[in-house]
Amino acid sequence: MKKITLLLMAAALCLFTNKTNANDGVYFARGNQLVPIHETDIAVAKEVLTISLCDDGFARVDVLYEFLNRGKAKTVDMGFEAIKPYNTTDEMSPDATHPYIYDFTVTMNDEPMAYTNAIVNPGMLDTPFTGPDDDTPEEFVQYAYAYCFKAHFKEGINTVHHTYRYRMSYGVGRTFEVPYWLMPAMRWANHQIDDFTLRIKAENTAKHFCLADSLFKDSQFRIVEGQGKIRMNNFGWNEEFIEIVLRNGTAEWHCMNFRPTADMYIMSADARMSFDKKYKIGSFYDRSDKYYLDWLDRKPDMEIVRNLPYANRGYVFKKKKLRKFFNSMWWYMPDSNYVPSTKDFTPREWRLIAGEKSRL
Repeated sequence: MKKITLLLMAAALCLFTNKTNANDGVYFARGNQLVPIHETDIAVAKEVLTISLCDDGFARVDVLYEFLNRGKAKTVDMGFEAIKPYNTTDEMSPDATHPYIYDFTVTMNDEPMAYTNAIVNPGMLDTPFTGPDDDTPEEFVQYAYAYCFKAHFKEGINTVHHTYRYRMSYGVGRTFEVPYWLMPAMRWANHQIDDFTLRIKAENTAKHFCLADSLFKDSQFRIVEGQGKIRMNNFGWNEEFIEIVLRNGTAEWHCMNFRPTADMYIMSADARMSFDKKYKIGSFYDRSDKYYLDWLDRKPDMEIVRNLPYANRGYVFKKKKLRKFFNSMWWYMPDSNYVPSTKDFTPREWRLIAGEKSRL
């Protein structure tokens, strides 16, 4: 059977490098699309991409593809490529597994796929990495971790499902960042994703984030599970952003004949709103330990600070001062059914309640 080499970068993790913030963050990973190295007659008929944002600094990715093989059955060499992390102290992994990828699984047509690992040159799964030039500083040496396997495409529709979890990036002014490459989808035979669904989830937590609007002009996000809000905001920038807040909920975006014009970046809302002149303490809130409460050189109202975890869960305040303040926070979603409890408070939130300002 004809053998085609493919690069499986869908949900792959790659380096996020940006000249404007090259040294102010730690970049662990970036997702990507399944892309062919050679021309094929295989088209992306459907993709459902689900990204779950968690409080432990990890994101979970679940991708379900339906590929349409218009030709005869064939064997396809596939691989999952993950560029080395940036701005970390990690050395090359001796067993060729990425240091920030966990629980990697891939299934094709309901059959689990076995895989092998290798160190390769970025974007070249069939070219082993032989080491850096003597004159190249270590921080500029580029290589990728590859998870390779063989797949058997039958005629017609084939399903590929893979999952993993990985460390979210973070940096100065942003609690978390989840970059994801979408443009490579244009390299398939149909030069698009015929039926594309993006789901961003906050399970058993609340998340406040934004995405650049330019990529999502053809349709609108909507809340399909749990509680949430969506609005447009420019945060004082020239570019429009989609601002979303979720509490144990899911935001979904769906588009037919999707031809991405840019790559996607899910950013904690503090990445943009901290530049807004109206920004004040509590304008952004996150339960994770990466969250930094910006005092803005002002004496904080510790009563407000201690009640942030309760407001994040929807507590309806009886005290006029607290009710007025939190009603002015866009992310606040009152829930009359919420019974105050500390059972799911994070270590970070216990420090907020204790008022340990030096550790906030």
